[in-house]
Amino acid sequence: MSDEVLGEKPALTKKEKTKADKQAEHSARIKRTMVASLIGIVTGILSYWTGGIPDATGIQNNGFLAFMLMLAGIVVQKHIFLFMGMDTAKLGAKDWFYQGFMTFAFWFMTWTILLTSLSQVVS
Repeated sequence: MSDEVLGEKPALTKKEKTKADKQAEHSARIKRTMVASLIGIVTGILSYWTGGIPDATGIQNNGFLAFMLMLAGIVVQKHIFLFMGMDTAKLGAKDWFYQGFMTFAFWFMTWTILLTSLSQVVS
């Protein structure tokens, strides 16, 4: 008996990949980055809305909830990838770390911009 899984292709080296294979991989990476970026922006907006009215220093009463929303956004990504039909089996720890970092970065930028711009209007 063979140890190969039926229907699964062996991993190709960079030289063996065709231009179409490389373009498909590149397109999948762009989609994953877009999902992480959009989730970061959406969770940043939700963090601002659910965090309460910031005081004069820009600090909200519910900052912990904002952080938890961002973490939930990172966890939900895998399910969104599966819903979009993307293969997540080949993603390694480095790929998931990158996805989490992109979500965190966009969440932080969005939330900070909202806090600083709108708290200046209040004061």
